[in-house]
Amino acid sequence: MFAPLLIVLPIFGLIFAGWLVRRLQVLGPHATTELNRFVVYLALPALLFDIIAHAKWADVWQPGFIAAFGLGAGLIFLLTLAMRLRRPRHLADAVIDGLNAGYANVGFVGFPLIAVALGPEALAPTLVATIITVCVLFGIAIVLIELGLQTERQLHRLLTKTARSLIRNPLLVAPILGAMIPLSGLTIPTPAETFLKLLGGAASPCALVALGLFLAGQRAEKQPSHAATTLLVAFKLILQPAITWVMAALVFQLSPLLTHAAVLLAALPTGTGPFTLAEFYRREAGITGRVVLASTIVSVATITFYLTLTAS
Repeated sequence: MFAPLLIVLPIFGLIFAGWLVRRLQVLGPHATTELNRFVVYLALPALLFDIIAHAKWADVWQPGFIAAFGLGAGLIFLLTLAMRLRRPRHLADAVIDGLNAGYANVGFVGFPLIAVALGPEALAPTLVATIITVCVLFGIAIVLIELGLQTERQLHRLLTKTARSLIRNPLLVAPILGAMIPLSGLTIPTPAETFLKLLGGAASPCALVALGLFLAGQRAEKQPSHAATTLLVAFKLILQPAITWVMAALVFQLSPLLTHAAVLLAALPTGTGPFTLAEFYRREAGITGRVVLASTIVSVATITFYLTLTAS
């Protein structure tokens, strides 16, 4: 009953720590941006490289689970993107909203929650969900954001400028380089392994502290729309797991273990990835910050309800 609460408590603690040091003026107004740049250029690329470099084909290749979880996240992302573009809303902002609704916190919350709720045999699917979310969905979002931010109107020049931006983006380069490790049969030397673990381990905590810094610096007149926040949280915590359950149980008829894993991972709150991109690309991050915080709080109730329902 209390497993979800105990697992998300450190998330609240890190957000609160960032909020507190900003309120006490221990860190200045530029701390959010600088800490976020550390995440984007160092910590998160190291984490992405580490995840892909250690992925084993036997664990990753689970077609039914990949399809069920991937379609659940992908359909929510596309639905949100289409709805937000009708407002109209800039493509970059609509893409970030799509991530708000479909980007589950699989890395920070998923592994400990799955281990407690379903046992160690469900950790392999959790790795698959992490790769889909943190690498595939995240990568697609970055490509779309880069396309939206380019001002060039001629197609070939637009694609060239976008490609140049993507090649310089460490969040796309890192997983591609990481994939070369298992494909080539190489192993990572021990010192490099330690380096990646230390640096990559800082990604989630620093992103959460940066979120707290951002929330503390928001002015009352700049508060984002509560309706938009509510919609995105509902998409994330209710609609995504519902679609994922349909895909897993009815369409692909996965085993009970894989079905529960897919639904539980889809029901996780929004991770810090959307906030990281919003800050990095200088987009309006107010809605994103609220969605991460609100979905984390509300998910304690929704995940507990799901675990209680499936246990009976």
